[in-house]
Amino acid sequence: MVIKTDELPPAAPAESPREPGPQGGGKARPGPAAELPAVMLLNGDCLDKKSEEPKENGHEEAEPSDEASGQEVIVIQDTGFTVKISVPGIETFSLQVSPQEMVQEIHQVLMDREDTCHRTCFSLQLDGNVLDNFSELRTIEGLEEGSVLRVVEEPYTVREARIHVRHIRDLLKSLDPSDAFNGVDCNSLSFLSVFTDGDLGDSGKRKKKGIEMEPIDCTPPEHILPGSKDRPLSALQPQNRDWKPLQCLKVLTMSGWNPPPGNRKMHGDLMYLFVITAEDRHVSITASTRGFYLNQSTAYNFNPKPASPRFLSHSLVELLNQISPTFKKNFALLQKKRVQRHPFERIATPFQVYSWTAPQVEHAMDCVRAEDAYTSRLGYEEHIPGQTRDWNEELQTTRELPRKNLPERLLRERAIFKVHSDFTAAATRGAMAVIDGNVMAINPSEETKMQMFIWNNIFFSLGFDVRDHYKDFGGDVAAYVAPTNDLNGVRTYNAVDVEGLYTLGTVVVDYRGYRVTAQSIIPGILEREQEQSVIYGSIDFGKTVVSHPRYLELLEKTSRPLKIQRHRVLNDRDEEVELCSSVECKGIIGNDGRHYILDLLRTFPPDLNFLPVAGEELPEDCRRAGFPKPHRHKLCCLRQELVDAFVEHRYLLFMKLAAIQLMQQKANRAESPGPPENGTAEAGEAAGDGAGGLAKVKELAETMASDSGPAVDPKSREVIQNACKAVGSVSSTSFDIRFNPDIFSPGVRFPESCQDEVRDQKQLLKDAAAFLLSCQIPGLVKDCTDHTVLPMDGATLAEAMHQRGINIRYLGKVLDFVLRSPARPQLDHIYKIGISELITRSAKHIFKTYLQGVELSGLSAAISHFLNCFLSSFPNPVAHLPADELVSKKKNKRRKNRPPGGADNTAWAVMTPQELWKDICQEAKNYFDFSLECETIDQAVETFGLQKISLLREISLKTGIQVLLKEYPFDSRHKPAFTEEDVLNIFPVVKHVSPKASDAFHFFQSGQAKVQQGFLKEGCELITEALNLFNNVYGAMHVEICACLRLLARLHYIMGDYAEALSNQQKAVLMSERVLGIEHPNTIQEYMHLALYCFASSQLSTALSLLYRARYLLLLVFGEDHPEMALLDNNIGLVLHGVMEYELALRFLENALSINAKYHGAKSLKVALSHHLVARVYESKAEFRSALQHEKEGYTIYKSQLGENHEKTKESSDYLKCLTQQAVALQRTMNEIYRNGSSANIVPLKVTAPSMASVLEQLHIINGILFIPLSQKDLENLKAEVVRRHQLQETSKAATRDADAAAAAATAAAAEPQEEAESGLLPGDDPPTLSSV
Repeated sequence: MVIKTDELPPAAPAESPREPGPQGGGKARPGPAAELPAVMLLNGDCLDKKSEEPKENGHEEAEPSDEASGQEVIVIQDTGFTVKISVPGIETFSLQVSPQEMVQEIHQVLMDREDTCHRTCFSLQLDGNVLDNFSELRTIEGLEEGSVLRVVEEPYTVREARIHVRHIRDLLKSLDPSDAFNGVDCNSLSFLSVFTDGDLGDSGKRKKKGIEMEPIDCTPPEHILPGSKDRPLSALQPQNRDWKPLQCLKVLTMSGWNPPPGNRKMHGDLMYLFVITAEDRHVSITASTRGFYLNQSTAYNFNPKPASPRFLSHSLVELLNQISPTFKKNFALLQKKRVQRHPFERIATPFQVYSWTAPQVEHAMDCVRAEDAYTSRLGYEEHIPGQTRDWNEELQTTRELPRKNLPERLLRERAIFKVHSDFTAAATRGAMAVIDGNVMAINPSEETKMQMFIWNNIFFSLGFDVRDHYKDFGGDVAAYVAPTNDLNGVRTYNAVDVEGLYTLGTVVVDYRGYRVTAQSIIPGILEREQEQSVIYGSIDFGKTVVSHPRYLELLEKTSRPLKIQRHRVLNDRDEEVELCSSVECKGIIGNDGRHYILDLLRTFPPDLNFLPVAGEELPEDCRRAGFPKPHRHKLCCLRQELVDAFVEHRYLLFMKLAAIQLMQQKANRAESPGPPENGTAEAGEAAGDGAGGLAKVKELAETMASDSGPAVDPKSREVIQNACKAVGSVSSTSFDIRFNPDIFSPGVRFPESCQDEVRDQKQLLKDAAAFLLSCQIPGLVKDCTDHTVLPMDGATLAEAMHQRGINIRYLGKVLDFVLRSPARPQLDHIYKIGISELITRSAKHIFKTYLQGVELSGLSAAISHFLNCFLSSFPNPVAHLPADELVSKKKNKRRKNRPPGGADNTAWAVMTPQELWKDICQEAKNYFDFSLECETIDQAVETFGLQKISLLREISLKTGIQVLLKEYPFDSRHKPAFTEEDVLNIFPVVKHVSPKASDAFHFFQSGQAKVQQGFLKEGCELITEALNLFNNVYGAMHVEICACLRLLARLHYIMGDYAEALSNQQKAVLMSERVLGIEHPNTIQEYMHLALYCFASSQLSTALSLLYRARYLLLLVFGEDHPEMALLDNNIGLVLHGVMEYELALRFLENALSINAKYHGAKSLKVALSHHLVARVYESKAEFRSALQHEKEGYTIYKSQLGENHEKTKESSDYLKCLTQQAVALQRTMNEIYRNGSSANIVPLKVTAPSMASVLEQLHIINGILFIPLSQKDLENLKAEVVRRHQLQETSKAATRDADAAAAAATAAAAEPQEEAESGLLPGDDPPTLSSV
């Protein structure tokens, strides 16, 4: 059953795409099998700290053993072979396949190929035997290199006929972007091909030949130039030429004569279609078991007899080719174009990405879309016999798959990922149907807020406080946040992945102001009362509590990675009950015998800064910051990243304390007569003196932990015990910090015997709350000041906060910290992003309740009115009530079916901009504790330097609004900016678990580590291997694959393989556009990298148009005043300098200079480099005075920062001399002209245009790529040195991190490697980071 979930409707091939060309289809390339065992050992040491989701932790034993891993990788990489495919009507052709592919995948390839794409109902036969779709090729007897597979047409069934019509419809629509704009079927937008003029590969070669002759038009559009205030929206989605649809048919739809009557069924009729050809011919078509033919029916008369010409065709396309010449011509053209597009432009993404803008798209007639909307699509959509999918069974069965070796783990992870993405899509569709009122409640008699729904085997509930369940925790507000907390819990337990412990499939959907939780259904839970089912935990927040030995055993395995302490609580009969989770966590054994845990909303300890408790005082750091503050609900908990960082921090403290004490003992022994102060000083030195003491502590701690107690001398034992006590470890013999999630839980009581333990736990929580304020927030601000973290919009800022364990509710505190920072001007961009995030989040909170009062017919009017009040300068926008369009005869009839909020349906119409802004400021104060003091949008824009267009983007992304792509008159005081026609759609905002590819991620990290050590080739092989494994698990599209491709491209570039770099980076850009969004900050960076590789490959005009696109996107997302803009403008200026557009180049380079001076300080090396770049352009213009002035500035900085003798200072000094000579020569010439007039003897000036090589060299410097010419011998020495340093690092690292802490880091590190600054290969790092080739 599990395998079958991999079968997909033809529209979305499950497997990696086959790119036209030599690579074949996402094949695993033979990799460094022999190299692996050594590398696998690296994994633990180079854990990616920047990650979000916990790693599989309970299962270190599942790690591949050394010998196994070498063989395992070979298993995956069986060499491919070629088979011949014989298809009726066309020539036999060859196809590269690999042994572990299924026959099904060859089907997919044939349905995608230009010449065979119109066939869907066929079997593949080898020597007359039909091959089974689901068997792997290696299991088929007689299949070998050169075998001929025959495509044999099979008779149709109703299901096959429908699949065929659907597939033909998909082919006809393949270039039409409307599905991407409407956010359906995992389609999303990509615009790269508009700027590269198609695929970079071939066109690159074409451009290279003509490079010298072809004049390049470099003029950027006005709105991209530095200093332009214009931010047009329409340029975001440029019109793609291919979208002008080639019309093949006017109409293709199901006929009204369906289904065939009994007598016709017995003649083989399956269904009837109605077609209007482009020539306006109306025809009726019968789909029969043997194929398609014309019948004699008309719109009003049923006559199923064949019409002339009596042509029976197995494929609908062949029949239409016969009857319509236009169809024949246009369909062939369309398929040619479809196949020419890059595969990444057309593969489905794993999760739906929605676009917040869209042009006005024609709404065309579409039979499949109409049928999908009015049937529940459950019959044949899922391709699984027996109607609906049993989601719970699929989710749990995939988790139970074996995972002993690499191939098994890959198969398991692939199945888990596939089911999760399918479940997320189904849950999203169901949640929208619930809110739109298309699903019947299972308790229809209750009021709307309390209703629950079941659809497609998924259980849906609304985010309201039903039956006062959350009364003590904040009522509806708590009920609204509980689902996301629960989802985080599910994500965490899934990542720990303990065998035998099951969680529910969970998706949280925010749509039209409502929060819907979708969950898979535990077998049998609906037939019994909750009280009977729960055998572990509490259903009333700790009044009645039960426990169960099997649950304790299972949860015990998760307690170490999750830092949860096993503890005892009292139930209502004052009996002690032992738990290993929070009391709310419930354990239920389903009818399938599996142990489920649910309600994981308090998996992590409470955040005391937002939970005032009578009689408890917080540490000084918290009180200084104004904490504790009452929050709206009492479910605030610390993030897992914070818990891990705190434990890591405590571990280092533990090691230091123990080392200092050991040194003291040693010192005391050595000079017992001497005074003790002396010893302390020495201990300090010795501890500071590094690894020795720490290694000793580590050894001690390990000995004590392994229970061979007597071997440890009592004094040393005492040292460890003291250190444990000082850092709050729950064990006195080894470092082990855990939290009791029930501390400060209303209604939970602890037995008398545990009071000491409870006291220590309370202290630990207070320390963690203080750690967030004293370490994490300052750490974040410091990283922002150093520009190691460079957020460009609200989402990237939130991600940076989350990676450090800082919840968004601390945003006001982060902004306060920025304001007080001594480096305030260098944090200007962070302040702006923070303020706009604060404003849009506050507006989102208000919008949520605002929308709940709106009925469907008034939705677009209500949303446009809200946007006018929020963003338009027009002082008094008037809402258009929906009654304008139609007048009802019976006015006074009461409306039934009120929306779940039940508020007045027109209350929204009275909102005014003044009220809304007052509410926003109030919300910012109440929720984020930040005073905005803005009465209007214009005042906010003025005070904080925000952009209305960026605010529109932020609010749209957060709420799911889609607006029309056009220029909005935000600043007009005479008319409102938005009309109801401008709001096109409202999409759901979906939160879900995204399962990880753990093995692939290990390879990726090992590759990164190798690269940092300077072993580029080995790193490259490992990362290529990681890419294959990622493809194996995720299919072709995923953010992690994107990071992989970016790094691969960078490595190929550094190793001189420009073509490969270009190809990988092109994929990275396409994937980033498709998976993250066309204007996501990551996409902007990918565009910049691609431009560099294009320039290096002499595709100058393409490089420029990519850089202009990146600049436009950054302007739209943030504006001009951003540190990343300096890097972009330097890139643009250098390329323009290279093509001799000096005036333009100066505009960009001087802008970069002023931004660099602001964000890095006027004396920074970046500014010196900027001065030098500007000087070079002035030199090319022969304006030597200006050139000298800039180069002198640069020289002064180099001299003061690096000293007289540094090579940079010397270079600058030489360049100054050269400029001075040229300036003197020019002056002489001028004097000569003044003296002798026209008869002057003029020496021609040597002003040279810059060579491409020199421009490229400067591009490398600003982008942080450094090539050092080294001899082979130097290379060997360098590698040896790197290895030596790495070993040194290893020993000191080993001393500062115990296995537990490594596990802690690992839990935090299952990677969204979107920021892999640690690869050392990102642009813009101050010192160029990679200096070994």
